[in-house]
Amino acid sequence: MVHKPLELKTNAAQTRLVQALDSVVSALELPGDYPPQALAEARTAIDSLVLPDHDLTEIEFVTIDPAASTDLDQAVHLARDGEGYVVRYAIADVPALVELGGALDAETRHRGQTLYLPGHRVPLHPEIISEDAGSLLPGQRRGAYVWTFHLDAAALVRRTGLLRATVCSRQKLDYAGVQASIDEGHASESLALLKEVGLKRIEAERERGGASLRIPEQEVEVDEDGVPCLTVRAALPVEDWNAQISLLTGMEAARIMLEGGIGILRTMPAPDEHGSTAFRRQAASLGTPWRDGVPYGEFLRSLDVTEPRQLAIMHAATSLFRGAGYTAFDGEAPEERIQAAIAAPYAHTTAPLRRLVDRFSLVVCEHLVRGAEVPAGIRRALVLLPELMQSSNQVAGTAERAAIDTVEAALLSDRIGEKFDAITLNGTTAEQAARARENGEAPGGRLQLLDPAVNARFLGRAEAGERVQAELIEADIDRRTVLFRID
Repeated sequence: MVHKPLELKTNAAQTRLVQALDSVVSALELPGDYPPQALAEARTAIDSLVLPDHDLTEIEFVTIDPAASTDLDQAVHLARDGEGYVVRYAIADVPALVELGGALDAETRHRGQTLYLPGHRVPLHPEIISEDAGSLLPGQRRGAYVWTFHLDAAALVRRTGLLRATVCSRQKLDYAGVQASIDEGHASESLALLKEVGLKRIEAERERGGASLRIPEQEVEVDEDGVPCLTVRAALPVEDWNAQISLLTGMEAARIMLEGGIGILRTMPAPDEHGSTAFRRQAASLGTPWRDGVPYGEFLRSLDVTEPRQLAIMHAATSLFRGAGYTAFDGEAPEERIQAAIAAPYAHTTAPLRRLVDRFSLVVCEHLVRGAEVPAGIRRALVLLPELMQSSNQVAGTAERAAIDTVEAALLSDRIGEKFDAITLNGTTAEQAARARENGEAPGGRLQLLDPAVNARFLGRAEAGERVQAELIEADIDRRTVLFRID
């Protein structure tokens, strides 16, 4: 991990940063406080909440999240089942706290998802739900949609159950702590099995042709003193194992909805021929060809992202992961049903506190499993969700990028003229540079500084995957711009 706190030399620079981050919220017109009527509905729902009759509080669920999280959507428990496994996954019972068609429902549809920005959080639900009554906090009896997966020895699904039940999480765990306990050999049996099942599910993903981008994530955090920090962090193995449980749930949810003839899928088309051909050329030019007959998921898994040219290939692979959206259906199953990166039908259903669509997926699946009619209000909402989620995702992407750009500019604002070690993520060949100049354009691309963790544009000629010295020529906090020059 690269962790670089902001070292702004003047109070004026710190003030400009705070104001610039505030402006991200105002410029994008992000939602503010919850409307009074929606808050009143939330309080009424909490006060009148009746927990489900099924009592599964004897199951020793735990939550595994980033250390600072308090909106805990999922709790997990794994056990051996003969030569196979039984995996239980409890998902927060948010539908019980949101009246369909009410003011709270309307506000959540407007928001779409929780937005996390440095110094700001725009929650999907009021905090009395997302961080209290609806959150699977340790030691608290909570309603949940409990998925039960019976897996064979290869961690493939034999049968699936789903019911609403009362649960009680035993511990709030974080990724780093769980990883350490597994590595050091003192994890509980459930957590040890998370690794065992996770690795087998990763192998199943490989066999069906699934893929994932293993790009270290650029994040903005706020330290104990309230100062934003910029990090680049690669996921821990336990995050991948835990994600496999969520993927398993989403795949089974999709199967249930497709068999039931109603639901909403998360879909993404396979890479088209043009995109695949262009990516093959990029990979070959960077010294690691994508051989014919090798699935793209297998090729991506073979890359070493600690090697600059292969990291550049992984960034170029984002061109293969485009066109993701949501497909709602009620009646005939849709033609577009595959999430190509997962290589299977898939549905978002494990994060209802933080993502709107999951609340509706849970209700649909639970009704289908027990053979009940899906409520008319849910059916009417399904057709609206793809557009609502697309709009929300666009806002989230814009806001997160603006926040990172702002912190990058602040981090470098007093270092104009300095040179930094960097890796080019994409760039221009000599031929492309000449063509750009003929068109009156400045050749360039994007680079990643080795320290601090800045990803920014550069001017000059350099091919992807090169180690370079880049001179900082612009870092404007108010405009959120950073620009380098390579000689």
